Amino acid sequence: MRTELVRIGNSRGIRIPKPLIEQCGLGDTVELRVEKDCLVISPERRTRQGWEEAFLAAGPTENDKLLLETAEPNEFDLKEWQW
Repeated sequence: MRTELVRIGNSRGIRIPKPLIEQCGLGDTVELRVEKDCLVISPERRTRQGWEEAFLAAGPTENDKLLLETAEPNEFDLKEWQW
């Protein structure tokens, strides 16, 4: 598809047709990057997007225990800390 750059102040912009926006899942904010001599426009990635699925796919390990469950109380815990 061919399109023209439009002036926006000192910058330039492009108009992206609605079908392309929908097909690419673009929202109000996008990510821009340059790869070789191409400008790549992609949907904004949310912080930690996909982490939950990655953790679930990794499965449980022996390191999943909380340290508080195995920690022995120290002198501060026994004498000074008030519950």
